[in-house]
Amino acid sequence: MINLPKCPKCSSEYTYENNGILICPECAHEWNQEAESDNAENTKIVKDANGNILSDGDSVALIKDLKVKGSSSTIKAGTKVKNIRLVDEDHNIDCKIDGFGKVGLKSEFVKKIS
Repeated sequence: MINLPKCPKCSSEYTYENNGILICPECAHEWNQEAESDNAENTKIVKDANGNILSDGDSVALIKDLKVKGSSSTIKAGTKVKNIRLVDEDHNIDCKIDGFGKVGLKSEFVKKIS
């Protein structure tokens, strides 16, 4: 059996190859395996407010109160967030916060919890 890499977008293990392109049936992400190895060398490093390097699955805490866009509520400083996911968008972190749901955070407003 051929060992194919997991999907870089959703980490699904059910990827398959079609005409030299790897495809994920769960999120429909398509990528070239050769390009993936090139991107691994150019991976952007995400650091928290204290300069600690963050990675997927880390736990962080907010260092200041943050207003939620489109809502009148605020997420308080000290709120702990588990199992973050790093993204390359206008924010660095995707996560779920109890009472708020899915939230995008910038890494400069969090600190890593050991």
